[in-house]
Amino acid sequence: MKIAVVRCEIVSEVCPGVGCFKAFNDRREYFKDYGEDAEIVGFFTCGGCSGRRVMRLVGSLKKYGVDVIHLGSCMTMGEREGYLPCPHLDTIRAGIESKGVKVVSGTHH
Repeated sequence: MKIAVVRCEIVSEVCPGVGCFKAFNDRREYFKDYGEDAEIVGFFTCGGCSGRRVMRLVGSLKKYGVDVIHLGSCMTMGEREGYLPCPHLDTIRAGIESKGVKVVSGTHH
C-alpha cells in the first residue's frame, strides 16, 4: 500500500509533520489498518488556499502508484485544537477522488 499525506500550507510553517509520521510508524489512529508493507511515498502541502498544488501533485503521485491520500489532521479538525477550518476541504477531497485515488480524512488526531 502506497500512501501520501497532504497537509495545510499555513500549519506547515509551525508543524514539522512529526505527528503524522509517528502515527504512521506506530500504525495508530488513521493508519492502524495498514500492514507492515505499507509505505509513505509522498508528504506535501496543499499549496495554500485554494489547494492549488494538490491536483498537480496527485497526478505525479499516481505515476508512483499511490493508493491512498490522507488529508492531514490539520486540514480536517476544523476549529478543534486551535486550527482554522480548511475552507477548501470538500473541493480538495473531490479533486483527489476524481483522479481515482482513495481519500482518508485524518492522520493523527
